[in-house]
Amino acid sequence: MLRALQDLQIFVATARQGNLSSVARAMNLTPAATSAAIKRLELQLGAPLFVRSTRSLRLTKDGEHYLQYCEQALLQLELGENLLRSGREALQGKLHLSLPSDLGRNLLAPLLDGFMAAHPQVELRLQMSDHLTNIYRQPVDLVIRYGQPPDSALIALPLRPENDRVLCAAPDYIARYGTPTHPQELYRHNCLCFMLADTVHDHWRFTRAEEFISVKVKGDRVADDGDMVRRWAIAGDGIAYKSRLDITADLAAGRLLQLCPDWQGEAAPLYMLLPDRRQLTPLIKALRSHLLQYLPQRPV
Repeated sequence: MLRALQDLQIFVATARQGNLSSVARAMNLTPAATSAAIKRLELQLGAPLFVRSTRSLRLTKDGEHYLQYCEQALLQLELGENLLRSGREALQGKLHLSLPSDLGRNLLAPLLDGFMAAHPQVELRLQMSDHLTNIYRQPVDLVIRYGQPPDSALIALPLRPENDRVLCAAPDYIARYGTPTHPQELYRHNCLCFMLADTVHDHWRFTRAEEFISVKVKGDRVADDGDMVRRWAIAGDGIAYKSRLDITADLAAGRLLQLCPDWQGEAAPLYMLLPDRRQLTPLIKALRSHLLQYLPQRPV
């Protein structure tokens, strides 16, 4: 029974990260053990869960469907464990959070559902926006944002400090317009840009070894909502430059493909921001621990 549970944990972690080696390291297992776990599940189910290539894994349609049930099952087990551990010291109170649109809707919202299920006395209020939140003036307990905090007085707790940006496009776009092999070739392509506070982010920066380049891009679509840029990319409307966290599931499922993988995108560290360390309550500490456990990690 314990091995079967670990096999499910390995499958979910592999689906999130798309890399068996990084999952093996995180779980203190050998790559052979993680591969054997996936094979046992596929044999038991009588269906392949991943399409394998020399560089990565991506979910099959059966794998995508099975992943939803596995995540719910593991969340229910976590709920039971947390209830047993918490005993009479159940977490309670209100949480007012400000989250980025794409990350909030597509990745953090399901994780928050799991946290609320584990702590039923917690109440949640969300502000979902890519616009910068004034944490001192608006009624929020904490803000989750990409990038170094603009105010050095803020308490910045790292969630995924190693996160970066990824050049990506849908298979349909690549089939129609070809694959750029170097960032300098982006001038030939329709690039989907993000806008914040009336500033269009159309200078995309990349590094490779000691080489650094900044590419001025253009395209027919600009949005001040990161989720909209991601949806355009999945629809095959152009090339996007997205946070890896935002598109981890899309890369694993093959909805988006990473382009120019030999070039490193800009750093996009994810932080939890608080106005004062005294607001680091047991409830917020528990939420951070939950996110640290379940947020996808950058493949190595």
